[in-house]
Amino acid sequence: MMMPDSVVHASGLIKRYGDNTAVNGVDLDIVRGETFGLLGPNGAGKTTTMHMISCISRPSGGTLRVLGMDPLSDEVRIRSRMGICGQADRLDQELTVRENLITYARYFGMSRALSRQRADEHAEFVQLADRAGDRVDTLSGGMKRRLSIARAMINNPDLVILDEPTTGLDPQARHLLWERLYRLKQRGVTLLLSTHYMDEAEQLCDRIAVMDLGKVVAVGSPRDLIAAHAGPHVVELRFGDDPVEQYRDKVDGIGDRIDVLPERLLIYAVDADAAAAEVHRRGLAPSGVLVRRSTLEDVFFRLTGRMLVE
Repeated sequence: MMMPDSVVHASGLIKRYGDNTAVNGVDLDIVRGETFGLLGPNGAGKTTTMHMISCISRPSGGTLRVLGMDPLSDEVRIRSRMGICGQADRLDQELTVRENLITYARYFGMSRALSRQRADEHAEFVQLADRAGDRVDTLSGGMKRRLSIARAMINNPDLVILDEPTTGLDPQARHLLWERLYRLKQRGVTLLLSTHYMDEAEQLCDRIAVMDLGKVVAVGSPRDLIAAHAGPHVVELRFGDDPVEQYRDKVDGIGDRIDVLPERLLIYAVDADAAAAEVHRRGLAPSGVLVRRSTLEDVFFRLTGRMLVE
């Protein structure tokens, strides 16, 4: 059943391409004003799900409602109230920053005066006002991503969809983009973003759907997902060139759970320092010991048996 404040509602959503099922029975409810993330590796079905929500691709089955409307019959109305920032920057390289924004605003039927006003406002918002007269092909990758977001916001949409918004950016550009997205959230804009960066999902998202092989395997806030599936802390053990598997039985009973990866062994524990001390008390001498807090990467491994990036 669709929630009263639901901006996106999907029930049993399916997308097939011939014999390949890219999205296999996805259930989602994204409520007004939240930042909702789709987290998973490449090929998990994130982009395909977003394409259906964006009215770019038609569902093969299930139910989908966006802004209370059916994408199959209300595509034009939905897209008029939506902003989309895809993985590729589809900017006109030979136009200036301001010209790109004005041109896009005119697509929504705005007057020239209002288009110029919105262009200046949104260039200022993404901190490109000082580059408004520069051609797009002179901008850095981070600047182009910010311009793409400004363009997606030009019609003051109710829902903004961002597909892998920071892929390929350096850390400084990523953090600046995060800050701009956080400001959009403060304005009450509903954001749907896909990412395979666990830190990005933890920093930006109120709730996350963890996707794998076309399915949603868990939904919740980052904190709740970590608490439910990983616990508070992890001790990572490395043993040089030795096969990690041979140490599995030797650490049995330490912590709450143990996972074995090809190059390291993970011990999940409430008291990580005590767990690390117990490893040494048993006479083991790992070549590397790292005590850290659990992350969404651990959640994903626990749910799927593989890492987000392999």
